[in-house]
Amino acid sequence: MTKIEPLGAVRERVLATLRQEIISGRLRPGDRLVERELAERFGVSRVPVREAIRALVAEGFVLFESARRTVVRRLTPTDVKELFELREALEVYAAGLAASRATPQALAELRELLDSAAAATEAGDAETITDVNTRFHDRILALAGNSLLISVMEPVDGRLRWLTRRNEEWPQLLTEHRELYEAIASGNPDRARAHALSHVRANYESTVRHLFGDDA
Repeated sequence: MTKIEPLGAVRERVLATLRQEIISGRLRPGDRLVERELAERFGVSRVPVREAIRALVAEGFVLFESARRTVVRRLTPTDVKELFELREALEVYAAGLAASRATPQALAELRELLDSAAAATEAGDAETITDVNTRFHDRILALAGNSLLISVMEPVDGRLRWLTRRNEEWPQLLTEHRELYEAIASGNPDRARAHALSHVRANYESTVRHLFGDDA
């Protein structure tokens, strides 16, 4: 007997796939999401596809241009600025907490992520770089030991990954992450906050350059 996948599980599968395709750039800003076509592609009914699209709208990845046209959102300079302002406030705070609370085991896990990032950077593997860099920042948030901080970041985490994926200055990112690690490992919260602030602002400038050109 064929096992029927629950509707909620189908929705989550479609949602996760579409979200990742937007973050990775397979679906680009302005690309249409057509319920019928997506239902055929995933081999499902239009109901979970419709629900997945609504979730993507709520997460800020997609918008309804009209009643019949749904597209991947085109980010504006204001969108990017606001997201990075939030990232600056929260990640700088998290880095300071992480510096005061990190254990030797937690620091070893961060070093392993840096080693993985270095290998992916040398190979030019964009997807692995994005994944490892995301896990690096997620680990710092976890080290901060503040569940409320994590819950505040969660709704915008996907959009931040979408933005940071646009920054392809990978060797520079690796250097900045190594410096941030050293600052956290020093146990000095002020040093960690300073490096986190420098990293977020440099990432913002790189992302804006890539999305909107040098004049932005």
